[in-house]
Amino acid sequence: MNDKHIRKIEELSMNAWPSYKIELYDKWLIRFSHQYTYRTNCVEQIGPSEIPIPEKISYCEQIYSDYGTPCSFKISPVIPQSFDDMLKEKGYEKKHVTNVMTMSLNNYRPSCDTGVQVTVNDKITDKWIMQLFNLNGTTNPTHLSIVPSMFKAIPKKTIVAGVVKDGRMAASGLGILDRDDLGVYAIYTDAGERRSGYARAICDTIINTGIRMGARYSYLQVVYGNEPAINLYESLGYKYDYTYWFRSKNIVRQSARLSKDGGNDCR
Repeated sequence: MNDKHIRKIEELSMNAWPSYKIELYDKWLIRFSHQYTYRTNCVEQIGPSEIPIPEKISYCEQIYSDYGTPCSFKISPVIPQSFDDMLKEKGYEKKHVTNVMTMSLNNYRPSCDTGVQVTVNDKITDKWIMQLFNLNGTTNPTHLSIVPSMFKAIPKKTIVAGVVKDGRMAASGLGILDRDDLGVYAIYTDAGERRSGYARAICDTIINTGIRMGARYSYLQVVYGNEPAINLYESLGYKYDYTYWFRSKNIVRQSARLSKDGGNDCR
């Protein structure tokens, strides 16, 4: 593991999952998607700063305050420890710790045939997105409105997978091919269908389809402590690469504070 390798995977993951809104600010990306995921609602650093860091943090805090959401910064191994320490001192809490796992596909061997039929498409459809929402429990009206456009804004080739049972999608998966790297995303299984081999069959299908499309490496992200998922990915050949997390803080709006203190009453 080295900084060049990590930066590449971070770049791939940004390409793979666009935000609803993005502002470029002195080589920081301020991402906003109405709190659908941490990754699409955080500040990501893509280059060295010219503006003083405390000034930039204050600017980002104001932006997220205006949005009415917490201010979050993504922290990966390429971010200086001093920056993470600074945020901690400012009251930012560590959130959503995530492991990145990778593997070479040069010697990948398919899993044993489980008899699970996986549907594969190269387009993300409205139907697939709605079925995905049913699987991951998305009910927020704003998310139901904006997230489909985020999926459709993915600029790379996609491998859209699912297992259909009794006319409904019982499991899902999404592969995103960027150059010769295959990202594996959106692995969900209906709670009543777990331990049926669906997730393994979907991952295997995505990986083999990706190989035929020219993929040589693969990566994925899994929440720290999700042992069933980690065990599955390790059995497929993925190995731990590095960890990232978010520093997040609720920012009180200035307007709300003024209202609570008496608004613009001049005394």
